[in-house]
Amino acid sequence: MADKRDYYEVLGVDKTADEKTIKKAYRKLARKYHPDVCDMPDAEDKFKEVSEAYAVLSDEDKRQRYDQFGHAGMDGFSAEDFYQNVNFEDIFQGFDIGNIFDMFGFGGGSRSRGGSSGPQRGSDIYTEIPITLEEAFNGCEKEIKITRSELCPTCKGSKSKPGSNPETCTKCGGTGQIKEVSNTFLGQMVNVRPCRECGGTGKIITDPCDVCHGRGSVRKTKTIKIEIPSGVDEGNHLRVSHEGNCGEKEGLEGDLIVTVHIKKHKKFTREGDHLYLEQQISFPQAALGDLITIPTIDGKKMEFKITPGTQCETVYKLKGQGMKSVRYNNRGNLYVKIKVVVPKKLNSKQKELLNEFAEVSGDEIKHVEKGLFDRVKDAMK
Repeated sequence: MADKRDYYEVLGVDKTADEKTIKKAYRKLARKYHPDVCDMPDAEDKFKEVSEAYAVLSDEDKRQRYDQFGHAGMDGFSAEDFYQNVNFEDIFQGFDIGNIFDMFGFGGGSRSRGGSSGPQRGSDIYTEIPITLEEAFNGCEKEIKITRSELCPTCKGSKSKPGSNPETCTKCGGTGQIKEVSNTFLGQMVNVRPCRECGGTGKIITDPCDVCHGRGSVRKTKTIKIEIPSGVDEGNHLRVSHEGNCGEKEGLEGDLIVTVHIKKHKKFTREGDHLYLEQQISFPQAALGDLITIPTIDGKKMEFKITPGTQCETVYKLKGQGMKSVRYNNRGNLYVKIKVVVPKKLNSKQKELLNEFAEVSGDEIKHVEKGLFDRVKDAMK
């Protein structure tokens, strides 16, 4: 997933593009890269890329997931899940769409859109969690509440009231699919779609369960603990297996996808594994040098040497004092930017010493005469 291009970039549209604009962009690119007309070596890969982008952005639910979670939001979708809402016949009039279905693994010249009679994996669910920068550094355990679909405890997912059995659908004969044959100039095209009568299950629920009302599942809220690894960064996704919605017909549960958000820190800013700190010092400290104490992300104080003659905006690098890395057994750096603070008010002794310093340094200080407003202000004091 990490290597995939942004879907909006693939189609060359803005994130605010409407359905019509997205379809128009896809039609143009898909016809350009269709293997029947394009002899580029990577035509099939290009065609698959634009088709996947369109399949996601043309579906309201998938597009919403993608906008919020990026490619991680598409985890768990099969090829059929991606393309089940794409009407290839409408877009590729005059092309052999059987080749398209072969490319996406649908097989032959038939188009199957559901009606699976075997176990089906449950869908993933998504949530977000805020943590502090210190928690991201050390790693932590968090409790979160999630609401998901679980198998109905009464009917065990059968959807029927205990003691009753569903009837075989007479429309599809229990297959869950309806085959439609159409004649084209290319020959016969077989289109397979889910049976509308039974919803692709092959069964008709005549006596639905009183608890789940024939859905086979119920919504439940639960609290779970999740481990946040040290070094986790803003926007990282954590996957918790089998904590998503329940599957159909004894299928596995989906997963829980947790997006991490890191709260703004009062002192440190972060870029990757590196940390940045602004440290204020006085003019004498900058000129003479000093040994000061600075904070670190692990909560300890660290002695830090200011070199004599340090200029404002000077940046010191402290190796290995940044964030821990999720992937590697090392730490980033801490970069300390120096801010020399000039006092706004001076007493007479300070002024005398600074004037003496300027005289010794050969600097001619031209004192600014106070204006009327300043003199009135001083008199009021």
